[in-house]
Amino acid sequence: MKKSIYHKKIICLIMICIFILGACSNEHNAKEAQTIFKNENIEKLESETEKISLETITDFIPQSITSKQKLESEIVEIDWSEYFDGLNGAAVVYDTSNMQYTIFNKDLALTQRSPCSTFKIISSLIALENNIIEPNNSTQTWSGEVFWNEKWNHDMEFHEAFQESCVWYFREVIDEIGQEIIQKELDKLQYGNCNISDWEGRLNTNNNNRALTGFWIESSLIISPKEQTEVMERIFGIDSIYSEETQNELKQVMLVTEQQKSNISIYGKTGMGKAHGIVVDAWFTGFAESSEENIYFCVYLGKTDNKNVSSMIAKEIAIKLVSDYYTH
Repeated sequence: MKKSIYHKKIICLIMICIFILGACSNEHNAKEAQTIFKNENIEKLESETEKISLETITDFIPQSITSKQKLESEIVEIDWSEYFDGLNGAAVVYDTSNMQYTIFNKDLALTQRSPCSTFKIISSLIALENNIIEPNNSTQTWSGEVFWNEKWNHDMEFHEAFQESCVWYFREVIDEIGQEIIQKELDKLQYGNCNISDWEGRLNTNNNNRALTGFWIESSLIISPKEQTEVMERIFGIDSIYSEETQNELKQVMLVTEQQKSNISIYGKTGMGKAHGIVVDAWFTGFAESSEENIYFCVYLGKTDNKNVSSMIAKEIAIKLVSDYYTH
């Protein structure tokens, strides 16, 4: 009797999946899915139900349905100009607890720009997940070339390379991962335009040193501030597909220590890009943890005449804004 009830529940769940497919897929695919199930012999279906788990059933549901809530998140525009002091910038806070984006300067927040060194979060994620970087055995050998940043002029291990935003280190990591895996992972993350076609970064006319260029630095790959927050949630949110070990390693290198509120932890990465010697992109993106909820954020600064633009200023704005967000 219990077995029969169990079978019926499973069949019911599968039929619910069919209904969802019918509502959300295109007409052709929905009819095809329904025909397949309708033509199945019910007795055969019951014999298979013992092998079916709830996790298996969710595989019938398209990715577009599982992310439906995110697509329906509310967008609230707000005036955060006081944080920017005349700088051309945008800010996004994604609060999953109430499915809401709070956005300052919406047009700019939806504009895709080069991620620059914020992409080190992604290259680290992919390398850690694929065992390209092993945190306790991650040293890359310095070539001996003297770089403009003297902190890069020695052998580097992962934690130091991330903290010092060492480009040559992550150029070597990216090459070791390879284009096929990078493309697959960016598609999975829905990372901006997912365009890594300029692998060597030759579109970046600001720098011709191939140890310091790549598709993520003023080149083919672009992403918007709003998309940055969504990617952070896909990595660190409750539905993350990435291992707890990888997330913890990233959190360790992304932790911001110079914050005011002890009841929240802020994690993030800066990024900055130039064109003709002028800063045109400055970022700080990441997430914040508290005992009650996590939020995902991004602050972006663009070229601003007669103003100093830098990733450190973006970081300062983000820390202040996120800290205040928790008190309001």
